This record gives sequence, C-alpha cells and structure tokens, in this order.
Amino acid sequence: MSLEPSADPAADRRANYDYRSDDVDRPALVDDLEALVDCEVRADSYSRELYATDASAYEMTPIAVAFPESTADVSGIVDYCAERGIPVLPRGGGTSLAGQTVNRAVVLDFSRHMNEILEIDPDGRTATVQPGTILGTLNEALSTHDLKFAPDPAWGDKSAIGGAIGNNSTGSHSLKYGKTDAYIEDVEAVLSDGTVTTFGEVTLEEISKRADPDGDLEGRIYAEVDRILEEEGDLIEEAYPDLKRNVSGYNLDRLVAEARGKTMPGGEDTGEPGTVNLARLLAGSEGTLAVVTEATVSLEPIPETKAVTLLCYSDLHDAMRDVEPILAQEPSAVEVLDDVLIDLARDTAEFGPVTEILPDGTNAVLLVEFYAEDDDHGKEQVAGLLSDRVPSATPAREPSVDAPQTEAETLAIEALEAYEKEERAQLWKLRKSGLPILLSRTTDEKHISFIEDTAIPPAQLPEFVEGFESILEDHDTYAAFYAHAGPGVLHIRPLVNTKSEIGIDQLHGIADDVTDLVVDLGGSVSGEHGDGRARTQWNQKLYGDELWRSFQDLKTAFDPDWLLNPGQVVFREDDPTDLREHLRFDPDYEFEAGFEPELVWENDNGMQGMVELCHGCGGCRGEQETTGGVMCPTFRASREEITTTRGRANGLRQAMSGDLEPGEAFTDEFVEEVMGLCIGCKGCAIDCPSEVDMAKLKAEVTHEYHQRNGSTLRDRLFANVATLSAWGSRLAPLSNTASKLPGARKLLEATVGIDSSRSLPTFHANTFRDWFEHRGGSRVGEAEADRKAVVYPDTYTNYNHPAAGKAAVRVLEAANVHVTVPNELGDTGRPAYSKGFLEKARETAHENVSKLAPLVEEGWEIVVIEPSDAVMFQLDYGDLLTDERVAQVADATYGVCEYVDAFRLDEGIAFDADAAGEALTYHGHCHQKATRKDHHAVGVLRRAGYAVEPLDSGCCGMAGSFGYEAEHASMSDAIASILYEQVDESDAERVVAPGASCRTQLENRPGATEEPPTPIEFVDAALE
Repeated sequence: MSLEPSADPAADRRANYDYRSDDVDRPALVDDLEALVDCEVRADSYSRELYATDASAYEMTPIAVAFPESTADVSGIVDYCAERGIPVLPRGGGTSLAGQTVNRAVVLDFSRHMNEILEIDPDGRTATVQPGTILGTLNEALSTHDLKFAPDPAWGDKSAIGGAIGNNSTGSHSLKYGKTDAYIEDVEAVLSDGTVTTFGEVTLEEISKRADPDGDLEGRIYAEVDRILEEEGDLIEEAYPDLKRNVSGYNLDRLVAEARGKTMPGGEDTGEPGTVNLARLLAGSEGTLAVVTEATVSLEPIPETKAVTLLCYSDLHDAMRDVEPILAQEPSAVEVLDDVLIDLARDTAEFGPVTEILPDGTNAVLLVEFYAEDDDHGKEQVAGLLSDRVPSATPAREPSVDAPQTEAETLAIEALEAYEKEERAQLWKLRKSGLPILLSRTTDEKHISFIEDTAIPPAQLPEFVEGFESILEDHDTYAAFYAHAGPGVLHIRPLVNTKSEIGIDQLHGIADDVTDLVVDLGGSVSGEHGDGRARTQWNQKLYGDELWRSFQDLKTAFDPDWLLNPGQVVFREDDPTDLREHLRFDPDYEFEAGFEPELVWENDNGMQGMVELCHGCGGCRGEQETTGGVMCPTFRASREEITTTRGRANGLRQAMSGDLEPGEAFTDEFVEEVMGLCIGCKGCAIDCPSEVDMAKLKAEVTHEYHQRNGSTLRDRLFANVATLSAWGSRLAPLSNTASKLPGARKLLEATVGIDSSRSLPTFHANTFRDWFEHRGGSRVGEAEADRKAVVYPDTYTNYNHPAAGKAAVRVLEAANVHVTVPNELGDTGRPAYSKGFLEKARETAHENVSKLAPLVEEGWEIVVIEPSDAVMFQLDYGDLLTDERVAQVADATYGVCEYVDAFRLDEGIAFDADAAGEALTYHGHCHQKATRKDHHAVGVLRRAGYAVEPLDSGCCGMAGSFGYEAEHASMSDAIASILYEQVDESDAERVVAPGASCRTQLENRPGATEEPPTPIEFVDAALE
C-alpha cells in the first residue's frame, strides 16, 4: 500500500491502515521517515522482534523502531504517523512490568541518543534532562552536589526518566518522597499531531482563556482540562482512593488537588488555590497523552545518614498488623519479606549467608529505615521504635524524649539493628533477595507480574493479605509477599502457567477477584508499576463508569485518533484491552530448538527453560558508571539492544518459537549479529537477576551452527591454540620474529581474519614446564609439606607467560606447599568450548578429569593460574560431562590467589616491607567475578603489603580470541575504553590483572608502559 497521504488524510486514516493488522509497507515507511528526519529508522525483523517485549509478560511486534536524536525528529515522526493513522510508542529502558512499552506502533527509543543531562542547577535544586536519561546516571551526576532525584524505583539504574514520568514511578522511600509527579516542574512535549509545546505551572484563569473546544489541538486540550476542573472536581475527590501510592488511571486527583490549593491529593491546604501544573497531568499517562522530549525536575538533598532495624516475626500476619503503628514513627521506608522468600533465600549461595543472622522462628521480617542527621540521631529513632515493642531487643541507645510513641501490642519476636553502611546493606540485601529468587524459575510456571503492586491503606493490610491468600487458594496456586509494606504496596506474583488454558483462566480470575478485594478495601489496582496491558481493563471497575468516560474524553482531547500508545490506561469500546491477549507465553506457544543439545542442562526444562528464562528486566542495560558489575559489556560500548543479554535471549527464543523464520538461529546473520557479539564474559551468571547463562547458550548454538554449516579456518585455529602455541615455543624465537615482519599482520588479516592492529603473543622456548623440570621439581618435600598442589600448566602460562607460573611455585613453596607440574597436562578445553567445538572440549575435559581425579583422591589440590582455565574446571566441565568425578575435581580446583586466600597460606609467609608498599589498581577477570572469586587476589595482595584499589570493572573486551577477530576489533576497543577510563581515574600508578586477555588489552592502554603483571607475580616480588 502507498504511504503517501491523501488530500484529506483524516477521512481515510483507518480505511487505509488498521494498526491492529500487519498491513504496512515497511520499506516505504523507513524510506519516508529517514528522508523526513535526521535519525535512524529500522523495520527489519531482528529490530522489530527486539522491541516486541519489555519486563512484562507481554509480547507485541512493533511496526518499526526509530532512534530520535532531537525533538525535531520526534515531531517529524509523530506528524508523519498522525497523517497516516499509524500509532507511536515512546520507550526508554523497556523496563515496564505491565506491558506499557510494547505495542503495534512505531517505537521511539529515547535511550540511544536522547539521554543527556542538559542542565543541573544546584542552587535552585532542579535538573533538566532528556527522556532517555537513566535515573542512576542522573543521580550519579547529582551526588557531587549532595542532591538526588528522589523517587527511587528498584530498577532505577536501568530505567529512564521518561519512563518514570510515564509511569509516575516511585520506590522504597515513597513514605518520604511520594511519586514522580511531585518533582515535575515542566516538560517539553510533542502532541499527537506533531506540535511541540511546553506544559508547566499555569493559572486556572489562563486555562480558561486558552480553552477552545473548536480550536487547534492545544485549545481542545485546555478546554477539556477546564471542563474537568469545572464539572468533575467533587467526583474525582470522592472516587480516587486516599493513598500515597496510586498510579492507576490518569492523574486527575493531583490536578484537582492543586486547583483547590492542596499540595497533593489528600494533602494539606496551601491557601493558594488557582494554579495547577499541567506537566504533572502527564505523569502516569504511559505515553498516551503526549511524548515528553525534555523535563525539568526538582531535587532533594541526600540524607546525612540512615539507620535500619530488621523486625522479625513468627508469621506474615503479625508483621502486617504492625505496619500501621510503625508508620507513626515516621520512618523513611518499611519493607516486608515473607516466609516463602526467606526459605528460598536460605537455599541460595548469594542470600543464604544473610538469612543466618535471623533468629529461630522468623517467618517474616519488616525492614524499617530512618533518615538521620547523624548516627546518634539514627540510634535514637530506632530506640524509639523498639522501646516496649520487642521484648528481647536492647536498643543501641535510649529513645529521645521527642520520639513519637505508640501503644501498639508487641508482635515482633526480635530486632536487629544496623548503622554502618555495610551492615545496612546486608539487611537491605535480604529484602532485595525476593525478585531474583522468583525470577530464577525455568519451569513453564512463572511468577508473573500482573496483579503484583496493588496499593492498600496500611490499616487494611492484614485483611488484604488474608483475602489475597484466600483468592490464591481458590485458584489453586500460591505467591510470595514482599516489598513496600509502609505505603501498602505489596509485591505479589502468583505462580501461573500461561502456556495452558487453566493458567489463562487463573490469570484472569485472580486479577478479577483481587480487583474486587482492592476496591472493597479502598485501594488501587496499581500503586507502582502502572496500568499497561495487565491492568487497564480494571480501571472502569476501580473508578466507575462516569470517570471512565472522563478518561476517554481526556484521551480524545489530547489524541483525537487514539494513536499514542493505544490500549493503555483507557481503551476504546470497539478495541478493549484484555490482560489475556498478547502474552509472551500462551497456549498456542510452541518451542522447537531444532537440535538435541550437546551440553548438560540440569535446570527444569533443560535448554528450553534457559532460553525462556529471560523476563526482560533490562538488567543487562546497566551503565558502568552507575551500576558497575560485568554485564553486559557489548551494550555498554554500543548502546544497541541486540547486544544485551535480553536482546540475545529474546532473539534466540523468537527464533526457536516461530516468531522468526524456521532455522533462523543457525544462519550466518543470526550467529554473527546476535550470538557472535556475546563475548562469553559470563557476567549474566552473576548480574542478571534470573541468571540467564548466555555464554552457555552461545556455545550450544555455535556448535550446532558448525554441525550444519562447517567452521572457518580461523575458528579452528583458535580452538586449537594449544597446538599452535606448542609449535610457537618450539620455533621460538623465529616464531616471534616472523610475526613482526613487514606485512605479516596484514597478511594474517587478509587470509585468516586476525586483526592486523593486534600484537600477537610472545612464545618462550623455555616453557614453564621446562623450567620446573630443570630446577628439579619442588623445593618443598612432600613429607614435610602442609599441603600438596598440582600447579596446572595452562596454555598461556606454559608457553607465553612462564613468569606467572614460576611466581606461583615460589609463593606456594614459601607457604610450605609441595608442588608438581605434570608433563602430561595441557589444554583445559577452554578455547574449543568458547568457539563452540563442544565435542573437542568434551574429549579434553574427559582426559583431564581422568588424569586429575586420581590425584585428587590422593590428596592433591589443583591450582590454576589463568582465571578462565580455573573456571573451566570449576564450572564448565559440569556442562560437558556427567562423570561423577567432575564434581570431585571441581571442588579441589582453585585459582592461584583463591588457593592462597582460602587456606590463608600467606599467613605463614614472611614478606619484605621494602619490596611491597606499592599502590596497585586491580582489574579482576570477568569469569572470576561471575563465580564470585575475584576478591581473593585483593586480599592476598593487601596482606603482602600492597595498597590495592579494586575496580568495579566489566570485561576488558579482549575476551580470548574476540578482540583478535578483525570484525570485532572496534567493539573490543570500545569496551576497552571503558576500562581504560576507570584505570585512568584510579589513584595507583601500576595496574595488576590476573587474565591473559586483560593484560594484553591493558598493555594497549594509551600511556601504558608495560603489560601488567599478574597478582601472583606481585606477591612473589614481596617475598622476604
């Protein structure tokens, strides 16, 4: 069909195009828009599918995706789409939980370019930002002024300010700060016809003057606002629930409150009626009224300090009865965790140790936090809360005489107190354990976000919990209760299988029944996560028919053709929103991997369960300066959705469930563009809340690709790097000279695809094994040794960097360890595994386990210097083999500094104070971070006398062979630049890193004078 507008486009918009169908000429759409605006527009299958999901249970393939760079781009796109009846959807980080950011529309991704902080005014306590600005990035910039943007949604370091406005976001500290609407000063916005305007504070008189029911779009908007204020103020005050946390429907209660001289709905009179802020009407509108392109927000001072107490209860109901009395103490936060999550936390490696601090009989906890002027003030507030409330508690300080007092019954069995930052963080870690645990299910049953953020008056929480439990029992399922008890917003995710008809019925039935319960108790169906596709249909029941029609009228005034994110907040009668439609998983969903997996998948549903595990939260979209961590290095460098773990997981699932063409997962394009840019850092194993193992999935897909299409010479060379290195050593120094001959590197790039700018490894004729043999073996006899260790001669240490192996031997011997370096041990299989040659990797793993298991049985421990090889033994062999000896070898394997630290071997070593004392910047290996083992080197180095500054850094970007591959060199450099900046900002003059790839990359850092030594070499240098 032609996309050229007719002479009278308004008359035939829907006759020409129905956005609910798939009838659109996408190439023409892209050509037209790119000729009209300056930004990139995409409509290819990959791009559209990448934006088909968010953090909700929903999936809708968009029409196209645009990446606006300016307000002019947004205006041009909206104007173009308005003329043709094409919907538009503004989107930030795609972290919405109710489906607000998926639709059949042209998606405007603001996170790519329109993400700048335009101005910070610390004196006026305001900041002006673009809609794609990440909240965490904004707060990082504000922290130097001791200011912050107050609303703090849990995923604030991945979600955008535009989304916070669209959703009227808040967070754990809403008791103090309320919602986003309270902080919006003014916005620049694009209206549904492409008009650019500004909304902010305006008098009622000016609204009346600008109101024109028959005028232009702005005139009609002002006319409808004027009508609502004149005719429906009393109805709105009566119908809206009296809550701190209500984001259902349009923000009419704040509009009326301000017009009547109140600071907020239900707030105190200011005595200054007659002025409203129309920018705040857009808060919670989910992009359905206008597209925000710039916002000025007010800021709050960062509190001086905090105090936390964890109240422990025998059951959830006692905790709920205690919430309202606790609020009398004016805390900044009151959070709950129930027995289901506490029990699940006990069984996890990450959160289990935190649960050990809980007293026996604890089946629910309330975390209560106070903002304080100093530690003494914080202790006084906690003492005021605990006084006469917890029989066994002995507060750290007597309550202040000014502290609020209550006469509540004693319900808690014990209380823990925390005032230091690390101690507070430990208690908050327990509270925050809920979501990661719930999202780790690989079964068809999922803890789905669809009724999880109802808002209830705190006094009604006991009755609400009992009622909700009864509803869950009626529908034959269960849920965990956690999150924001203080404002009455519990997060409750029922376990439902939407792949079954029974699950679909449960979904609708639970939501319907809970909505009735909420309405009866004076609550709201959404106190935090918004309406979206999950809850829009319940707004009519919540507010009644009359206000529902007012919502429709307001929507029509702003958006006459209902083209801005249609179906959210309110819907047309001929196009109702139903929470059962457009689910990511439904009874029609089918999954077909197309091959039998090679690796061992011990999780429920095997490889399919892992492919379907990503729930879309966007944790992989973190920005290094605000989130730290490892995941996801390629996104941090490129800002492309396809380079996130979420993007790859979605792409793989869509390729295996029919959304993409059959067999798409094994095409050149998919393997290169989707899976190929995963650098196997394993960061998702630790940073992703669901622990999506993308490195393992990549190995499976790449292996199958090789089976179907063959493999390149370069891939085979890298997979067999141990053999190449052996020959390089035998031919050294000739092999080193050859690589430096003029034209040699260019020839390698032209023939094999190894980037000519990369320096190749140096080979040593005298290998690490040779050195150990020539020195006559260990200098510590086995009989007098405290321990005995096999120092594994991994490929890089043996042939390219023997100095690290020599240092390891000397340090271990100084700790009275008998060592050996067996000649028959070599490659660990890591290169073959990383390149998808799983059969070769399995053969190598089997050989090594067969040789090492008998040694382990004899009491030997295995020490590996190269981190990725150590993790190969500790983790990846379990994916290759079902041999019971694998676990035996894994348990006995240590990285070299891990070994020293785990057994405190360095406590018996004499270090030379003059030899140490240097200040070092430590960059840990991503595989060690993924297995939570990167801290060991820091401890050992410090005890050896060094001042160590560990970086919260991600992958270096070299990632084994990745940085050597010509097509990936620029990406490798972009990732490395993030690390280089962190190193440059550190105080230490020298850098230390354990991994071969990391040290190679750091040697290329501008201004670097050496390849950084390994940690064990520094420890060796400090020996007395």
